[in-house]
Amino acid sequence: MKYYATCGAVAAAAIALLVAGAWWICRPASPDAFYSSNTSTYDPGTLIGAEAFFRTLPENARALRILYASSHSNGTPALASALIVYKPDTGPDSRGIVAWAHGTTGIERGCAPSLMRNPFANVPVFPALLDEGWIFVAADYIGLGTAGPHAYLKGEEAARAVFDAVRAAHQIPELRIPGPTVIWGHSQGGNTALWAGIIHPAYAPEIDLRGVAALAPASDLQGLFDASAGSMFGKIVSAYVLSAAASESAVTLPQHRSGLTEWLASDIASRCVGDWGTLLSAGESLLLPADGILPKPGIGADMRNYLSRNTPTQAVTTKLLVAQGLADDLVLPSVQQAYVSARRAAGQELDYRTYEGLDHISLVAPNSTLGDDLIRWTRERFAEP
Repeated sequence: MKYYATCGAVAAAAIALLVAGAWWICRPASPDAFYSSNTSTYDPGTLIGAEAFFRTLPENARALRILYASSHSNGTPALASALIVYKPDTGPDSRGIVAWAHGTTGIERGCAPSLMRNPFANVPVFPALLDEGWIFVAADYIGLGTAGPHAYLKGEEAARAVFDAVRAAHQIPELRIPGPTVIWGHSQGGNTALWAGIIHPAYAPEIDLRGVAALAPASDLQGLFDASAGSMFGKIVSAYVLSAAASESAVTLPQHRSGLTEWLASDIASRCVGDWGTLLSAGESLLLPADGILPKPGIGADMRNYLSRNTPTQAVTTKLLVAQGLADDLVLPSVQQAYVSARRAAGQELDYRTYEGLDHISLVAPNSTLGDDLIRWTRERFAEP
């Protein structure tokens, strides 16, 4: 018996070491000094720094990592970072900007796409858009890379960072940018893209915005929260939303969750999506209640107000494309259809396209049937007078 007890203790210790090692390996990256500066002396959109970037680039592409000034939704100064990718052998006449608003990567500073091993994950038709001669400008958002907190799913703040990245790109002489911009966004970034279409006239009227393509956007935040809170990725997203909302003094979260649920939600929120950390978060999500981190009756008025404030229900003032995979189990097609119907009833003109058999991620995969439609739609926007 003593032998078996010893073996059991050794096995338990080994498992504990493996779990601790996995937790350590899955921590977010540490931003380097490039992501820090003084924001008080710069207007939003001012280019502060730029340097060459080389990781996972398509053939014959060049890239820059940039730091620029932006602003929080309350107007206070902020820093943001972005990646700019382009093909140097294309003529200036073809050089429109595709401004990319990325999907959920996390809420910690190290979860910025520009810091991750694959910074272009889930960017649809990425090499093809560069072959068109378009310049790819991908904001990390405020608080990812730069000092936080990151205001997760606060679309207006992320939209400001997208516009300010475009402004900064115009200050790089070698890009020779002649004019128009189209914004693409997926998931969280789809919410950002919708907000960009809303705030454009007031925040960045000098930018020639030709269109917004929102791909499986987190459009109806309350509907998203209610419908997917019990799914694996829904629990991860809920951990981010709750952590971001709790950072606002106006939001008070209910206290009836168990201590284990509280700890797991906090631990998930400290980790990124899109790297090895996703696997650990997915495993932890299995230990959370089946109906999610915070059951529907316990969401509370503060949280519902937070979700309502950040749902893009105002008019988008440019051409709008909304794309949705019909096999999506995170942003449910029924929720998206209800949002689209409500916006159309309010007078919003939009092009709504659905894709049979595609889920939340396969919608933006390299072989997605969305790709050709997105390229064609963007060409049409840039060709408009």
